[in-house]
Amino acid sequence: MNDLLEHAKLTEDTSAASDASDASDATQATTLSPSVKQAEKIAYENNKLHKRLCRLTGQAIGDYNMIEDGDKIMVCLSGGKDSYALLDILLTLRERAPINFDIIAVNLDQKQPNFPADILPAYLEKLGVAYHIENQDTYSIVKRVVPEGKTTCALCSRLRRGILYRVATELGATKIALGHHRDDILETFFLNMFFGGKLKGMPPKLQSDDGKQIVIRPLAYVKEADLTRYAEVKEFPIIPCDLCGSQENLQRKQIKGLMREWEKKYPGRVDNIFASLSTAAPSHLMDRNLFDFANLKATGIADADGDIAFDEDPCATSNPTAQNVISLHPAD
Repeated sequence: MNDLLEHAKLTEDTSAASDASDASDATQATTLSPSVKQAEKIAYENNKLHKRLCRLTGQAIGDYNMIEDGDKIMVCLSGGKDSYALLDILLTLRERAPINFDIIAVNLDQKQPNFPADILPAYLEKLGVAYHIENQDTYSIVKRVVPEGKTTCALCSRLRRGILYRVATELGATKIALGHHRDDILETFFLNMFFGGKLKGMPPKLQSDDGKQIVIRPLAYVKEADLTRYAEVKEFPIIPCDLCGSQENLQRKQIKGLMREWEKKYPGRVDNIFASLSTAAPSHLMDRNLFDFANLKATGIADADGDIAFDEDPCATSNPTAQNVISLHPAD
């Protein structure tokens, strides 16, 4: 098992003991003034949040063997809450990990109007993190190519990806870390299904388009709501993503609304859908490239993955998928 995953489990055990101590301290704080008690409670909840984010990130890294000894991780820092959190958590895990790996933060300055070019360098220098700012005027290209009123996000993303791959090669990075979280993965899955006719998502780990690096998404198990709160706690110097005047992808906005409605009306549904992405049954889908339906013959031997699968109760509590969801998203 990956060393980082082992460490994440050890950290979880230690965190549980620490949480118990924190809870005891919180109980003792009842004799304090209301303002002091409130501050104690906030500090306790913020500490729990940080532990949860580190645990889930460490678990994702371990499950998919994202980081190995000697890696050089290029963390793509956009100035948004997700990439700030990714860098922050990876720095924490690097301090505790039993393996050695380097981190370099990279920002692509695309020359959008009013982009505050001084914010990220100042932030990274304060942290003492190695960084590289790549200056490329993709804004002018996008504005020239995309018709007025159309969203620029797709072309902007393709241009940005190609540049970052090149920069990773030049910097000698072995892994490119992106700040996509659990909600991003689910939204992409539904976008591809509803609007693209594909069962295709956003994997936690994949090979880059040019085949030279591995792209990783260490926040794959983390909910966006937790990252939003964490950004507020850490007071990250957020740079808005609408500097170019682009409108939010309306299809993605629809999916976000749908998921929020499900989460509100049917608690647990989104968790189950997320778990299903890692428990696919090709023999019970229709992709002939994944399963050889044409040459399927009766063997005379009972098959647990055969037609009997339809007799199972998908909502049964014994469903291992449901158990996995609980372990990935604890109540704390």
